Amino acid sequence: MKILIIDDERAIRNSLKEILQDEGYDVEVAEDGKAGLEAAGKNRYDVIFCDIKMPGMEGTEVLVKLQEEGIDSAVVMISGHGDIDTAVDCIKKGAFDFIQKPLDLNRILITIKNATDKVNLLKDNRILKKKVYGQQMVGESAPIVHIKELIDKVAPTDARVLITGANGAGKELVARSIHQKSARSAGPYVEVNCAAIPSELIESELFGHKKGSFTSAVKDHKGKFEQADGGTLFLDEIGDMSLAAQAKVLRVLQEKKLTPVGGDKDIEVDVRVVAATNKDLMAEIAKGTFREDLYHRISVILIKVPSLDERKDDIPLLVDYFVEQICSESGKPVRAFEPAALAALQAKSWPGNIRELRNVVERLLILGGNPVTASDVEMYF
Repeated sequence: MKILIIDDERAIRNSLKEILQDEGYDVEVAEDGKAGLEAAGKNRYDVIFCDIKMPGMEGTEVLVKLQEEGIDSAVVMISGHGDIDTAVDCIKKGAFDFIQKPLDLNRILITIKNATDKVNLLKDNRILKKKVYGQQMVGESAPIVHIKELIDKVAPTDARVLITGANGAGKELVARSIHQKSARSAGPYVEVNCAAIPSELIESELFGHKKGSFTSAVKDHKGKFEQADGGTLFLDEIGDMSLAAQAKVLRVLQEKKLTPVGGDKDIEVDVRVVAATNKDLMAEIAKGTFREDLYHRISVILIKVPSLDERKDDIPLLVDYFVEQICSESGKPVRAFEPAALAALQAKSWPGNIRELRNVVERLLILGGNPVTASDVEMYF
């Protein structure tokens, strides 16, 4: 727990610092609004106590600037001249709480606890939203504009889509975007990584199983197809699916019903299937490892996601997006990349695609300067 105290009265800020340190908090102080803003821009504080009446820059101005810079610390305003109107004004401007002097230790400790709970809740909420809604498709290059146009045309239909492209290129984002723009967007969106599930378990994962159908089947289990009923099922890395599972998937697509492992009754399902692969499925068909009839069932619409090396014009936009995302997650102010640093990133090769770029941006934000320079890129790439 890290706390910043901004107060022009040395005796108050130092005594409050000592009291909170005795309670086990990591506390720093600033003697005026300008110094407080600089400290908040460089460090991440859970709670900031800010006096209202200060020379040069008043506490309400500090509060507004903290909000403008996207610093999500819980800000607690303190004043010896407080009234209801002042308190209400501070809360409207984004303060978490308002405390009058002389300061009461119990009130301060309760406020810190409540503020910390709120900050943690907001952080968890941001993380949850990212998991639920996914990330954005960022880019204005010709290949990405083409894909966005395809999505707009395809999403409102129930046509099955096969998305191809290298690992880390953004196939999952295309699939999720199709679901979000479809008439099924209010229904479930279920992802299955076919490469991550052992071949002996994939049928149970996709179609479910009945209690007792095998040794570890201690209760009935709904498969991914049934979970996605009324929505979209995203079969990622479908090229890694076993031939036996492929045959059952083909049946579900043809008949819109399935039979759980160990079951004897069919279950009807209404699912839109979007599939993705980094493999050349025509080559897999030639080798006998992928069914040609399944290929034609899942590839009504083909979307090829370009590699990052094929869309380097989008790198500055992607960097801006990742910087804002990473800084928001860590509660730190947004940092800049010099134009030369962006040019240096565009000159690189990206075998790991978008995923690799995000990792590099995060590394540069941790290890690079402010702003990030071309020298930082060469040193930490």
